[in-house]
Amino acid sequence: MSDEKESKHGVQSLEVGAGVLRAVVNGHRAMMLKEIAAAADIPPSKAHRYLVSLIRSGLIEQDPATSRYSLGPFALNIGLVAIDRLDRIRLGMAAISELRDEINETTAIAVWGDHGPVIVRWERPQRPITVNVVTGTSLRLLSTASGRAFAAWLPAAQTEAQIAKELRNESSVSGFKTRAEVDAMLERVREDGVAPVTRHYLFSGVEAIAAPIFNFKNEISMSMVVVGVHGMFDMAEGSPVYEKLRASADALSWRLGATRRGRMDVSPRLTE
Repeated sequence: MSDEKESKHGVQSLEVGAGVLRAVVNGHRAMMLKEIAAAADIPPSKAHRYLVSLIRSGLIEQDPATSRYSLGPFALNIGLVAIDRLDRIRLGMAAISELRDEINETTAIAVWGDHGPVIVRWERPQRPITVNVVTGTSLRLLSTASGRAFAAWLPAAQTEAQIAKELRNESSVSGFKTRAEVDAMLERVREDGVAPVTRHYLFSGVEAIAAPIFNFKNEISMSMVVVGVHGMFDMAEGSPVYEKLRASADALSWRLGATRRGRMDVSPRLTE
């Protein structure tokens, strides 16, 4: 009965703790105990007990020199993650729409899902012949541009099993026979800052080029991809598609707080 009542009405102590945390957030500066208690509308002794727990959790920290309280590292991390999750898709949608208008090709963004990259949004160009991309499509790592982008910049431990599986079962699709060939391809992707696929694509007659989008942790968060009919657009270095894709990906990475760009400027294996 008590469990049922708690599930309906919530956990009061948690709500009080949230009130204390909210008081610190709304204070816009480091605060004294009595200020927090007044803002949370609870006695200072009660506020202190909650602050002790919040400090242990990393949500609050206390300056030993001034005894003032402010947001802790875990609270800051929550805020950054919330910004990343809220903004990246919205900003990504706007970016691929603008890129589509500039190059008049099919554009899309993909994020990392449970089993690899997944297309979450795409934009159709104004062309008589286009390539449609299905939202929700899971992508292979070796035979798609977005897959190669994620494989190049994610920690190796996160992609190793999937790459090995594709080498065993789908070498005829990807065109790779050995892990050494795959590693050489991924090294080129990191050096160039983009991942092109002109042969051995997932679908016959289609080619694509993808660029990584980094977040505030300088980790790959999304990939931006241009997809077209084989031979109908130029993906070579220096071409409008190549340069505008890289510029768009770099600009979006910067908006998400990244300090790195697609070309190899920081080792992608530092986060392992």
